[in-house]
Amino acid sequence: MSDAAAPAPVSLGAIFRTFLLIGATSFGGGVVAYLREMLVENRRWLDDEEFLSALEISQTLPGLNATNMSIIVGDKLRQGPGALAAFFGMILPGTLVVMVLGILYGEHAHKAAVTGALDGVAAAAVGLLLAVTVQIGRKEIHGVADVLIVLVTCLAVSELHVPLYLALLVIGPVAIWYYRPRAGARRGGR
Repeated sequence: MSDAAAPAPVSLGAIFRTFLLIGATSFGGGVVAYLREMLVENRRWLDDEEFLSALEISQTLPGLNATNMSIIVGDKLRQGPGALAAFFGMILPGTLVVMVLGILYGEHAHKAAVTGALDGVAAAAVGLLLAVTVQIGRKEIHGVADVLIVLVTCLAVSELHVPLYLALLVIGPVAIWYYRPRAGARRGGR
């Protein structure tokens, strides 16, 4: 028997408050950066590998990635009740803000200050998404083949305007084939 006690389970209140804070302080694509910072670096509820796994699962499910991620993490921490606490914490701020902003936008959409503020929020979200992409990319992109797959996907979607689902349906199987297990050979520890 070990003398070390098992860590105390995370309280439902802590889960709710954490996701309430994330939901209240993140915008658009930038939420991934806040999720990583809060869950991996600050709370240490996940390590980078667990975060990436949860993010990948979140992206394959229908719905918002951040909401899916909150449910996955809440479930990991405290099963069903944790998933509910995380879900409601995550959606409450956004729901309230969208309702209020929708009413205000309807009344003031024609003003230049409103347009400028929305442009600023969009720029901040792009910066946050770029930051987390670089953080994750450093750990996951190891060679020329990885870079080429990323570049082809980005060019197909952004420059050629190929729908994302179609790009993934074509490029995904190519990447899976390239990284398939090969008898007698292991490629770079992957």
